Amino acid sequence: MDPLSAISEELAEIDGQIADVFRALSTGFQKLDKIKDVNRQSRQLEELTGKMRECKRLIKEFDREVKNMEIRNDPDTNKMLNEKKQSMVKELNSYVALKKQHAANLESNKRVDLFDQGPNEGFAEENVLLASSMTNQQLIDNGNRMMDETDQAIDRAKKVVHETIDVGTETAAALKAQTEQMSRIVNELDSIHFSMKKASKLVKEIGRQVATDKCIMALLFLIVIGVIAIIIVKLVNPNNKGIRDIPGLAPPVMNRRLLWNAN
Repeated sequence: MDPLSAISEELAEIDGQIADVFRALSTGFQKLDKIKDVNRQSRQLEELTGKMRECKRLIKEFDREVKNMEIRNDPDTNKMLNEKKQSMVKELNSYVALKKQHAANLESNKRVDLFDQGPNEGFAEENVLLASSMTNQQLIDNGNRMMDETDQAIDRAKKVVHETIDVGTETAAALKAQTEQMSRIVNELDSIHFSMKKASKLVKEIGRQVATDKCIMALLFLIVIGVIAIIIVKLVNPNNKGIRDIPGLAPPVMNRRLLWNAN
């Protein structure tokens, strides 16, 4: 039997979900090593990143449950639960480091694919043929023109680079703000989900208490009805010996008068 099940069924359930996510991460990274296509690697890495976010949320939920149970548990149990949580965090961090390594390799492969393009031999041969048919002055003029065009292209490239850097800086700032906002929203959603589970438990407990109170009230009502029925029967037929007198209830007035006359 799982030791966590003896402590709390919710902790055991969360632990099982985290174990499933860890198995999926292990299998996913093994598949990632076998994928050669850059685009497929990128998609696989995004899926693994989503699983790691889900695992982080489950570990937070596990930690909240442990903190809520600290008062009821003994020190040894609390120590075991905290060590369990630290083990989960350590394993998740190992997958995060593995994901960063694959992401760096993927970025490097993309850059190699982008810049690994050789020169066009056809253009080189054409330039050689054109140069052989020009005079020295034409070659000089053509060279100056090409240098001017190269300088203009470099200036345009510098301008594009500066604009790209500015846009990248603004985008990074916006992404950081959005990431922080999303993190706050996720934490708030986790807190709301946890509060709803606690409220559901409380409602169930109140429902059980109300049902118990109703049963007790029904039993008391039946007892009162029975006592009233016995009193009515005794009053209507006082000579019926099959019904015992109710303790604390005085005998009928007629019997007392007969006893007085006899004396």
